[in-house]
Amino acid sequence: MPIHPIEYRYGSPEMRKVFSRESWLEKMLKVEAALVQAYADVGEIPEDAARYISERASTSYVSVEAVDRIEREIGHEIMAVVKALAEVSEPYGGFIHMGATSNDITDSVLALQLKEAIKIVRKDLAELAGVLVGKAETYKDTVCLGRTHGIAALPMPFGFKFAVWASEVTRHIKRLSQCEDRVCVGKMSGAVGTMAGFGPNALRIQETVMERLGIRPATIATQVVPRDGLAEFITLLGVIASTLDKIANEVRNLQRTEIREVEEPFREERQVGSSSMPHKRNPEKSEKVCGLARVIRGFTVTALENIVLEHERDLTNSSCERVMVPEVCILLDEQLKTILKVLKGLIVYPENMVKNLEATRGLIMSEAITLTLAKKGPGRQWAHEVVRRCSMEAWKRQVTLPDVLKQNPEVTQYLSEQEIDALMDPVNYLGKAKEQIGKVTAYVRSTLPQLVDTTHNP
Repeated sequence: MPIHPIEYRYGSPEMRKVFSRESWLEKMLKVEAALVQAYADVGEIPEDAARYISERASTSYVSVEAVDRIEREIGHEIMAVVKALAEVSEPYGGFIHMGATSNDITDSVLALQLKEAIKIVRKDLAELAGVLVGKAETYKDTVCLGRTHGIAALPMPFGFKFAVWASEVTRHIKRLSQCEDRVCVGKMSGAVGTMAGFGPNALRIQETVMERLGIRPATIATQVVPRDGLAEFITLLGVIASTLDKIANEVRNLQRTEIREVEEPFREERQVGSSSMPHKRNPEKSEKVCGLARVIRGFTVTALENIVLEHERDLTNSSCERVMVPEVCILLDEQLKTILKVLKGLIVYPENMVKNLEATRGLIMSEAITLTLAKKGPGRQWAHEVVRRCSMEAWKRQVTLPDVLKQNPEVTQYLSEQEIDALMDPVNYLGKAKEQIGKVTAYVRSTLPQLVDTTHNP
């Protein structure tokens, strides 16, 4: 019976499969097979034995049910896998797991899982970056209100927001690729890391196993691969989750009734926004993205604490990693796929952007007035104070800023009414925003193919 939402509500089938018990067992058997093959490669066990075991190192021969049955009997999960594989590999079962400790297998399996998860995340991040640059280009000429502290600040192209996000997401793809080289590592180093159980060919055996698995060998490890790499990975996913949170939060804020510059896609023919209020069109998808980010960020603390293990290992990291790793990956997967749906179907209301620009009665152009007045008058500080007083008067009297400016002799001494009117047009005060958008979109489009197509082989 499903209990956790990741079993039935969150995450794509593709990501959930990475961490399914069947997939885990398949990888466990794959690592055990790679180990016996490595022993055969160095001439320590017969080739026939390695071939026979490898053929049976599959869930076609070893079932989850068989492993669970044995674990109930002996109380050790990894040994249950070894015994189950040995049972179907007779007369060669005695060659399985030679010299290995449990974490030689499980850490290598974790590396395989993370490699698959990273591939899925990288693909979705690349799609997201592509959507964002597309929106940046689409809305580079759409002027909206820029806000700081939640208050009207200056005009800006709506596409500028998307360009900022696209640049950030592209950095995440780079970080993920760099992180992969450090986190997707396995080991065959034995109970305390000395490799004593693997004999004189230990280093060659480890290299051969990792080569067969397509992952890197740890530079050095105790009984476990040091957890700094995993902590880096989980923390990075927390950073990515926070970027998605930021994007979704902007959608939520801009969808507010009194702003309503954008809106999540909404299926008017059937979708229900509220169980009590039939009119509601809530930003529930964006809210889900924001909520899941809180869960993911919480796990970064767990990952950092797992770096600290006693002596050459203890089990304090194991139980929480069983929860942490699949949950973080699956919830991030849900975030990514949800924000993609939101952005692809985003409803934009340029007419409300114009209305919100005009609602300030020209106050958002105070900087443009100040800087022009400064160049013609006594200086910047003087101009700032004059325009500040005019702005406060406009606020108090609820009139337009240009009306107040045109009645102020300190202003009209240097600026004509025509100059004031020209400075009031938001389109004339966008700086180099469009050039920046163009620079980012060109960079992202040229960078994405090489980032996504990069393969990480040991």
